[in-house]
Amino acid sequence: MFEEAQLYAPVTDRPDGTVEVHLTPDHPGADDPEYRRRREEIAAPAHRWRPGDPIPVVEYTDEENEIWARVSRELAPKHERLAVRAFLEGKEALGLPTDRVPQLEEVSAGLMPLSGFRLHPAAGLVPLDVFYGSLGDGVFHSTQYLRHRSQPLYTPEPDIIHEIIGHGNLLAHPGIAEVKRQAGKAAQRCETEEGLQYVADVFWFTIEFGVMWEHGELRAYGAGLLSSYGEIEEFRGADIRPVDFHQMATLAYDISHYQPVLFACDGMNELTDRVGGFFADFDDETPARLAAEAAAV
Repeated sequence: MFEEAQLYAPVTDRPDGTVEVHLTPDHPGADDPEYRRRREEIAAPAHRWRPGDPIPVVEYTDEENEIWARVSRELAPKHERLAVRAFLEGKEALGLPTDRVPQLEEVSAGLMPLSGFRLHPAAGLVPLDVFYGSLGDGVFHSTQYLRHRSQPLYTPEPDIIHEIIGHGNLLAHPGIAEVKRQAGKAAQRCETEEGLQYVADVFWFTIEFGVMWEHGELRAYGAGLLSSYGEIEEFRGADIRPVDFHQMATLAYDISHYQPVLFACDGMNELTDRVGGFFADFDDETPARLAAEAAAV
């Protein structure tokens, strides 16, 4: 199990009307006042945004565009070699720019005819019920900031590179987008924190860090792997296990390191039918039922 709050830097209001982004002491930009100022500048409009408002436009700097371009350039050959076919098809269909950071409205315009998904801006931490529940309505909450320039190929938290290169390209494939939608509908049905956390944990080991056997090769479909320059090269060395929802929801691990245990779908049908079916059938009674089944084995 993991704590979702660890994934984002919380954003709070200051008395003077500005916002503060709370970076952890070990964040690459924690001691860089200019980076902190920029994070707060980008976060403020998203923090104040409400559904129905225009999506905030960020005027990205040359440095930020170069970070996006470098990561896009470095990941492209890794995707061709290590990503599942569905991701590559979605990536081609969406056609993201590789030389500049795209605007959220621009990505939404590309996604809507492909899968019906659209993006909403996230300043930082998004509550579990809002983030996952929104997926059921075809909404993905995306950050707009970029990682620190000192480590362009690494981020300790999801930034727009993770959100768009990872999740955005996945959302461009209708089959994978439907699995995400079903996960969101499962979250909407949850009436307990335990049930919602169960959905979040299974989502983590599938949509975030899932791998798949495809034509005899182990390939990645999880957004966390597909947006990580380093981890995408290492996932084949993990402890690879077959899909087991109870294990996914009860396995303890450290999210600050490469994932030591990954769960592999046996082809796209297992992802769309079995994982998608798990989310489609999920309710608050599911965790107890799967725990009882695991104890009986």
